[in-house]
Amino acid sequence: MKKTVAIMVATSAAALAVPAAAQDATAGTFTGPRAEVLLGYDISKAGSTVDDDVNADNDESIDGFGYGVGVGYDFNAGGVVLGVEGEWTDSTAKTEFTDGDFEGFGLGNVETGRDLYVGARVGVLAQPDLLLYAKGGYTNARYNIESSFDGEEYNAKIDADGYRLGAGAEYALSTNTFAKLEYRYSNYSDAEVDFENDNLADQDIGEIDTDRHQVMVGFGYRF
Repeated sequence: MKKTVAIMVATSAAALAVPAAAQDATAGTFTGPRAEVLLGYDISKAGSTVDDDVNADNDESIDGFGYGVGVGYDFNAGGVVLGVEGEWTDSTAKTEFTDGDFEGFGLGNVETGRDLYVGARVGVLAQPDLLLYAKGGYTNARYNIESSFDGEEYNAKIDADGYRLGAGAEYALSTNTFAKLEYRYSNYSDAEVDFENDNLADQDIGEIDTDRHQVMVGFGYRF
Protein backbone atom coordinates (compact mmCIF):
# COMPACT_ATOMS: atom_id res chain seq x y z
CA MET A 1 0.00 0.00 0.00
CA LYS A 2 2.77 2.39 0.93
CA LYS A 3 4.48 1.54 -2.35
CA THR A 4 1.28 2.34 -4.30
CA VAL A 5 0.87 5.69 -2.53
CA ALA A 6 4.50 6.55 -3.22
CA ILE A 7 4.04 5.81 -6.92
CA MET A 8 0.87 7.95 -7.04
CA VAL A 9 2.62 10.85 -5.31
CA ALA A 10 5.59 10.62 -7.66
CA THR A 11 3.31 10.48 -10.71
CA SER A 12 1.31 13.50 -9.53
CA ALA A 13 4.48 15.48 -8.88
CA ALA A 14 5.76 14.64 -12.35
CA ALA A 15 2.45 15.72 -13.92
CA LEU A 16 2.58 19.04 -12.09
CA ALA A 17 6.22 19.54 -13.02
CA VAL A 18 5.57 19.29 -16.79
CA PRO A 19 3.48 22.49 -17.18
CA ALA A 20 5.70 24.23 -14.65
CA ALA A 21 8.76 23.30 -16.68
CA ALA A 22 7.04 24.44 -19.86
CA GLN A 23 6.21 27.77 -18.23
CA ASP A 24 9.78 28.14 -17.00
CA ALA A 25 11.01 27.43 -20.54
CA THR A 26 9.05 30.38 -21.89
CA ALA A 27 9.48 32.71 -18.93
CA GLY A 28 11.07 35.91 -20.17
CA THR A 29 10.53 34.84 -23.79
CA PHE A 30 8.95 38.15 -24.77
CA THR A 31 11.64 40.36 -23.25
CA GLY A 32 14.93 41.72 -24.57
CA PRO A 33 16.21 42.71 -28.02
CA ARG A 34 14.95 40.97 -31.16
CA ALA A 35 15.55 40.89 -34.92
CA GLU A 36 13.24 39.51 -37.59
CA VAL A 37 12.56 39.06 -41.28
CA LEU A 38 9.15 40.04 -42.68
CA LEU A 39 7.19 38.73 -45.67
CA GLY A 40 3.63 39.34 -46.80
CA TYR A 41 1.00 41.10 -48.89
CA ASP A 42 1.11 44.85 -49.54
CA ILE A 43 -1.54 47.08 -51.13
CA SER A 44 -1.63 50.88 -51.58
CA LYS A 45 -4.86 52.54 -52.61
CA ALA A 46 -6.65 55.87 -52.89
CA GLY A 47 -7.95 57.20 -49.59
CA SER A 48 -11.56 58.24 -49.05
CA THR A 49 -10.98 61.88 -50.06
CA VAL A 50 -9.53 61.02 -53.47
CA ASP A 51 -11.36 57.79 -54.22
CA ASP A 52 -13.25 57.72 -57.51
CA ASP A 53 -16.73 56.83 -56.32
CA VAL A 54 -18.30 57.52 -59.74
CA ASN A 55 -16.48 54.82 -61.70
CA ALA A 56 -16.86 51.56 -59.78
CA ASP A 57 -14.59 49.75 -62.27
CA ASN A 58 -11.63 52.00 -61.47
CA ASP A 59 -9.39 49.82 -59.28
CA GLU A 60 -7.31 52.70 -57.84
CA SER A 61 -4.89 50.38 -56.08
CA ILE A 62 -1.56 48.65 -56.55
CA ASP A 63 -0.55 45.48 -54.75
CA GLY A 64 2.39 43.15 -54.52
CA PHE A 65 4.77 41.17 -52.36
CA GLY A 66 6.15 42.92 -49.29
CA TYR A 67 9.45 42.03 -47.64
CA GLY A 68 11.89 43.50 -45.15
CA VAL A 69 13.57 43.35 -41.77
CA GLY A 70 12.79 44.67 -38.31
CA VAL A 71 14.39 45.15 -34.91
CA GLY A 72 12.92 45.83 -31.50
CA TYR A 73 13.23 45.68 -27.75
CA ASP A 74 10.54 44.42 -25.34
CA PHE A 75 10.23 44.30 -21.57
CA ASN A 76 7.67 42.98 -19.11
CA ALA A 77 5.91 45.70 -17.12
CA GLY A 78 4.04 43.65 -14.58
CA GLY A 79 2.13 41.32 -16.89
CA VAL A 80 1.98 43.76 -19.82
CA VAL A 81 4.68 43.58 -22.49
CA LEU A 82 5.87 46.95 -23.78
CA GLY A 83 8.22 47.41 -26.70
CA VAL A 84 9.82 49.77 -29.21
CA GLU A 85 10.55 48.74 -32.79
CA GLY A 86 11.75 49.83 -36.20
CA GLU A 87 11.45 48.41 -39.73
CA TRP A 88 12.80 48.70 -43.24
CA THR A 89 10.55 47.13 -45.87
CA ASP A 90 10.03 47.22 -49.63
CA SER A 91 7.39 45.98 -52.06
CA THR A 92 6.93 44.80 -55.65
CA ALA A 93 3.67 46.79 -56.07
CA LYS A 94 3.51 49.20 -59.03
CA THR A 95 0.91 50.85 -61.27
CA GLU A 96 -0.16 48.93 -64.35
CA PHE A 97 -2.61 49.10 -67.23
CA THR A 98 -5.29 46.43 -66.84
CA ASP A 99 -7.62 45.98 -69.81
CA GLY A 100 -6.70 49.48 -70.92
CA ASP A 101 -7.47 50.97 -67.52
CA PHE A 102 -4.65 52.77 -65.70
CA GLU A 103 -4.69 51.67 -62.06
CA GLY A 104 -3.85 55.12 -60.70
CA PHE A 105 -4.47 55.92 -57.04
CA GLY A 106 -3.57 59.59 -56.93
CA LEU A 107 0.24 59.48 -57.18
CA GLY A 108 0.67 58.86 -60.93
CA ASN A 109 2.77 56.15 -62.53
CA VAL A 110 4.82 54.82 -59.64
CA GLU A 111 6.38 51.73 -58.19
CA THR A 112 6.54 51.15 -54.45
CA GLY A 113 9.91 51.82 -52.85
CA ARG A 114 11.30 51.45 -49.36
CA ASP A 115 9.18 52.07 -46.29
CA LEU A 116 10.63 53.14 -42.93
CA TYR A 117 8.73 52.68 -39.68
CA VAL A 118 9.44 53.45 -36.03
CA GLY A 119 6.93 52.93 -33.26
CA ALA A 120 5.86 51.11 -30.13
CA ARG A 121 3.70 48.17 -29.18
CA VAL A 122 1.84 46.90 -26.12
CA GLY A 123 0.77 43.31 -25.55
CA VAL A 124 -0.66 40.78 -23.13
CA LEU A 125 0.09 37.09 -22.74
CA ALA A 126 -2.87 35.00 -23.90
CA GLN A 127 -0.81 32.02 -22.72
CA PRO A 128 2.85 31.67 -21.68
CA ASP A 129 4.05 31.28 -25.28
CA LEU A 130 1.52 33.51 -27.09
CA LEU A 131 1.58 37.32 -27.12
CA LEU A 132 -1.32 39.39 -28.46
CA TYR A 133 -0.39 43.00 -29.18
CA ALA A 134 -1.35 46.32 -30.74
CA LYS A 135 1.12 48.77 -32.29
CA GLY A 136 1.40 52.28 -33.68
CA GLY A 137 3.94 54.81 -34.88
CA TYR A 138 5.41 56.92 -37.69
CA THR A 139 6.01 55.71 -41.24
CA ASN A 140 7.76 57.27 -44.23
CA ALA A 141 7.01 55.59 -47.56
CA ARG A 142 8.71 56.14 -50.89
CA TYR A 143 7.05 55.75 -54.27
CA ASN A 144 9.42 55.83 -57.25
CA ILE A 145 8.06 57.84 -60.20
CA GLU A 146 8.42 56.08 -63.53
CA SER A 147 8.71 58.65 -66.34
CA SER A 148 10.70 59.26 -69.52
CA PHE A 149 10.81 61.74 -72.40
CA ASP A 150 12.46 61.30 -75.80
CA GLY A 151 14.14 58.12 -74.60
CA GLU A 152 15.59 59.68 -71.45
CA GLU A 153 14.59 58.51 -67.98
CA TYR A 154 13.67 61.11 -65.37
CA ASN A 155 14.20 59.73 -61.90
CA ALA A 156 12.23 61.18 -59.03
CA LYS A 157 10.69 59.90 -55.83
CA ILE A 158 7.65 60.76 -53.77
CA ASP A 159 8.41 60.75 -50.04
CA ALA A 160 5.19 60.42 -48.03
CA ASP A 161 4.82 60.86 -44.27
CA GLY A 162 2.09 59.24 -42.22
CA TYR A 163 1.10 57.04 -39.32
CA ARG A 164 0.66 53.29 -38.85
CA LEU A 165 -1.65 51.23 -36.65
CA GLY A 166 -1.66 47.47 -36.35
CA ALA A 167 -2.33 44.34 -34.34
CA GLY A 168 -0.88 40.87 -34.27
CA ALA A 169 -0.01 37.65 -32.51
CA GLU A 170 3.49 36.43 -31.72
CA TYR A 171 4.21 32.80 -30.85
CA ALA A 172 7.36 31.67 -29.08
CA LEU A 173 8.80 28.70 -30.96
CA SER A 174 11.49 28.48 -28.28
CA THR A 175 13.06 30.79 -25.72
CA ASN A 176 14.99 32.58 -28.49
CA THR A 177 12.95 32.09 -31.68
CA PHE A 178 9.47 33.28 -32.61
CA ALA A 179 6.94 33.59 -35.43
CA LYS A 180 4.24 36.23 -35.78
CA LEU A 181 1.27 37.23 -37.90
CA GLU A 182 0.39 40.91 -38.17
CA TYR A 183 -2.06 43.24 -39.90
CA ARG A 184 -1.23 46.94 -40.22
CA TYR A 185 -2.91 49.98 -41.71
CA SER A 186 -0.96 53.09 -42.76
CA ASN A 187 -2.21 56.46 -43.96
CA TYR A 188 0.00 59.00 -45.71
CA SER A 189 -1.19 62.61 -45.71
CA ASP A 190 1.87 64.74 -46.58
CA ALA A 191 4.39 64.31 -49.40
CA GLU A 192 7.09 65.89 -51.53
CA VAL A 193 8.76 65.03 -54.82
CA ASP A 194 12.53 64.49 -54.57
CA PHE A 195 14.41 64.84 -57.89
CA GLU A 196 17.69 63.02 -58.41
CA ASN A 197 18.79 65.83 -60.72
CA ASP A 198 20.64 68.30 -58.48
CA ASN A 199 19.51 71.18 -60.72
CA LEU A 200 15.87 70.59 -59.77
CA ALA A 201 14.64 71.61 -56.33
CA ASP A 202 12.45 69.25 -54.36
CA GLN A 203 8.75 70.09 -54.62
CA ASP A 204 6.27 69.95 -51.75
CA ILE A 205 3.05 68.52 -53.16
CA GLY A 206 1.14 69.12 -49.93
CA GLU A 207 -1.64 66.97 -48.64
CA ILE A 208 -2.32 63.54 -50.11
CA ASP A 209 -4.58 60.70 -49.01
CA THR A 210 -3.06 57.27 -49.53
CA ASP A 211 -4.12 54.18 -47.60
CA ARG A 212 -1.91 51.15 -47.19
CA HIS A 213 -2.90 47.71 -45.94
CA GLN A 214 -0.43 44.94 -45.18
CA VAL A 215 -0.65 41.40 -43.84
CA MET A 216 2.81 40.25 -42.81
CA VAL A 217 4.35 37.17 -41.26
CA GLY A 218 7.60 37.44 -39.34
CA PHE A 219 10.26 35.01 -38.18
CA GLY A 220 12.83 36.21 -35.68
CA TYR A 221 15.43 35.64 -33.03
CA ARG A 222 15.51 37.14 -29.55
CA PHE A 223 18.94 37.81 -28.03
